[in-house]
Amino acid sequence: MTSTRSRLAALLGAVAVVAGTTLAAPAVAAPAEPARHGGGITGQAPCQGAPEFTCGTITVPLDHSGATPGTLQLDVAMTGNADAPKGDLLFLTGGPGQPGVPLIQRIASKLTPVLKDYRLVMFDQRGTGERALQCPGLQEDMGSSDLAPPRKQSIADCAATLGPNARFYSTADTVGDMDLLRQALGDRRLSIDGVSYGTYVAERYALAHPAHVARLVLDSVVPQQGFDPLDLGALPATARVLHTACQATGCTTDPAADLASTVRTYGNGVQILDALTSYEFADPNYGGVPEALHEAAAGQPAKLQAFIDEVHKNDAVPAEWLSQGLHAATLCADSHFPWGTTDTPVAGRAAALERTRQRLTAEQTWPYDAATATGIGSLLVCLDWPREQVPPTPPVHRKLPNVPVLLIGGDRDLSTPYEWLYQEAAFAHDPQIVIVPGAAHSVQTRAANPAGRQAVYDFLSK
Repeated sequence: MTSTRSRLAALLGAVAVVAGTTLAAPAVAAPAEPARHGGGITGQAPCQGAPEFTCGTITVPLDHSGATPGTLQLDVAMTGNADAPKGDLLFLTGGPGQPGVPLIQRIASKLTPVLKDYRLVMFDQRGTGERALQCPGLQEDMGSSDLAPPRKQSIADCAATLGPNARFYSTADTVGDMDLLRQALGDRRLSIDGVSYGTYVAERYALAHPAHVARLVLDSVVPQQGFDPLDLGALPATARVLHTACQATGCTTDPAADLASTVRTYGNGVQILDALTSYEFADPNYGGVPEALHEAAAGQPAKLQAFIDEVHKNDAVPAEWLSQGLHAATLCADSHFPWGTTDTPVAGRAAALERTRQRLTAEQTWPYDAATATGIGSLLVCLDWPREQVPPTPPVHRKLPNVPVLLIGGDRDLSTPYEWLYQEAAFAHDPQIVIVPGAAHSVQTRAANPAGRQAVYDFLSK
């Protein structure tokens, strides 16, 4: 297999700060009244390490309902063109758990052709970046992965560390923060560009505040109903993705059939899914993977296991790059599970999950198995997460505002397979859809094929 380590070095670029550069907001000044060009963002000054950008801070309530006292400070970064003719373009990063401020240099470099028309704005969503929620055990177990199964003790320790305030880190809270940021920027409407989980935040914002959205770019789309805790989109999509990559590289095996045989023999579906989902960032062609799967299916799993182990090792990232504490708090507050929500008593959850496992069909999970669907790390985190009050569930399957919407995805994406993109496109008015051949997750920032970026430039320039 081609050097996994060298390819996986690129993986960190999906969640990491620009090498050698950390952008930090200056000290927080007293809160100010919102003004047209961002006067509601306090302590504005050149960003440390990147003075071509302006950094500052916005203060938001811990609890948007006002029932629980307290505030949070969120770091914000902006390009300098406050008078851009088309206003502000708010770029939303993913996760949940990824910061925004440390990535503004990278994102600005990818969006250079449109920055004559827009001021680029990024912010660290609550619980991310320099103010990340810290859960060391969960961070060690999962790193940048959604799928790696954590230790039960790590889950318990994280829940105890975050305490009852964990419930204030839902997507609904971030949507509330976004509207305060919009007001602080002095905008009537925002153009929003979201990637991965950022697409979900963008959709939820658009549904909650339709009058304040000018246009939407949705890249690597999570549909408005959110992540499926069983990942029943990604499981069958693996066969399509591997076959497409195999055709592109001229491999002579059937990697999906070999994967199915391997999972039946070794029961390692979660490990394989986790490794493939991470590896797409490094190599959308999945070079060497068909050969490793073919050997494993023939009874020689050593090469496959070495691949899995190395991918997991290279998934390690600090909370400042992707906070697993925030990831857990958000998904457990947001999601609907086989047992209901996180407001369901813990005692009955495992039995409900087992009933779901028994009902899953081979068609739903192939080339994996039902144990893969019910053994995913983020699902297991919420299985053991303490019971807590969750935000009211907003209605889903609603039309997005009647504004221009561009949806882009890659045909090699397992993190957010393009089947999800088409689900959400059904709720847009006259959507523009671009599927980029050879691209995996995060098309604008990662794809070698420029078609997705060009589509964004054309769309935002109209």
